[in-house]
Amino acid sequence: MTSTTNGTHRRAPTATAVGRADTRLVVIRGNSASGKSSMAQGLRDHYGRGLAIVGQDVIRRNVLREHDTARGANIALLGRIAREALNAGFHVVLEGILYADRYGHMITSLVGDHPGVSRCYYLDVPLEATLVRHASKEDAAYLAHVTDSHLVSWYRELDLLPDGLETVIPADSTLQDTVARILRETELAPASPIPPPPYKPSQGDAMNPLVLMSDPRVAAIPVRECGEPLVDVRDHGFRVDPRKHDPLGAFAHVREGVLARLEHARSLLPAGTDLLFIEGYRPLTLQQRYFTEYRDELATAHPDWTPEQLHQGASRYVSPPEIAPHSAGAAVDVTLVDQDGHELDLGTRVNASPEESDGACFTHAPNLSDHARHHRTLLLTAMEGAGFTNYGTEFWHFSVADRYDALTKQEPHARYGPTELP
Repeated sequence: MTSTTNGTHRRAPTATAVGRADTRLVVIRGNSASGKSSMAQGLRDHYGRGLAIVGQDVIRRNVLREHDTARGANIALLGRIAREALNAGFHVVLEGILYADRYGHMITSLVGDHPGVSRCYYLDVPLEATLVRHASKEDAAYLAHVTDSHLVSWYRELDLLPDGLETVIPADSTLQDTVARILRETELAPASPIPPPPYKPSQGDAMNPLVLMSDPRVAAIPVRECGEPLVDVRDHGFRVDPRKHDPLGAFAHVREGVLARLEHARSLLPAGTDLLFIEGYRPLTLQQRYFTEYRDELATAHPDWTPEQLHQGASRYVSPPEIAPHSAGAAVDVTLVDQDGHELDLGTRVNASPEESDGACFTHAPNLSDHARHHRTLLLTAMEGAGFTNYGTEFWHFSVADRYDALTKQEPHARYGPTELP
């Protein structure tokens, strides 16, 4: 474990690491009626979507309806839910009485496995103040069910976790002050529009003008097939859109190395944002059909174009079959969604042609709203950070280790060539 100057704990990744370096874990403990739930809700109100509240009472009392014992099933379930939420890119607030002798191992393991910032807080409210707060609650049914005698029997004074893991919050700290302190110490910014990352030209921009798939230099790149198998992304927890589904499920396959880079790209996205996988592998016969159909559309719209012009024009939107990254299992079509699975605005729909979108399908099209450009920058930054190359006429298309990627990166050869499902 390392510490920043403000005392914020950052854990080095472990073999069982959960979450990411940019996710935040907040643990709030204290006796009944100490304000834990209000504190957690206050953090969500300030931060907004992307922050998950994992409440002990919800799981133990409402979901499982079990007594709080040292062998309670809720202990492992709370830890599992927190881990899954962190892995999905959420910030997590774990709150409850969470007695140290029963829940301490689960909490310390969770903190130890989290590579991002983790902070634990204990709300220290004297028994007398606890009873006063309890009596002020407006839920008559709850007051009838939970009496002062219950609170006295449950109360533990300074039931702290070992090794000084917790920050003690005194009873005179207001809700507003405590929420502000936790936001500050965990580096959780209040909910507000996120400024886009600084613009960095994509790898494809370095080749001016934009190199199309039909460029002879792409086809001239030799392929030294590495033999990596195709794998199904649906077996690895990705959000997969069914719009390109085929009977064999070919669309959901990519090379093994491409899958690893997709997982890396996913980890680079901000909390509350995720990849939506639309299409990967595309059989050569299907690629040929797409290319021919679009070329024929252009021929109808532009009867004066030569065969060479039609070939180049079609390659803006569909790769020529002989060098298609999709048919090598090297390319993916992806976009962004929020944590509820709703697609974010990236300016135009995925797979919109230049004619349909008035050119907005081009990655750096000028006719985009600030909102759409921000989302495109997030996608481009994550995918290129994981080693992918974007095809500049399609904001959603990325590939790696194919001929186009090799040319862009000035590699001597490609590692993925045309392949087939086993």
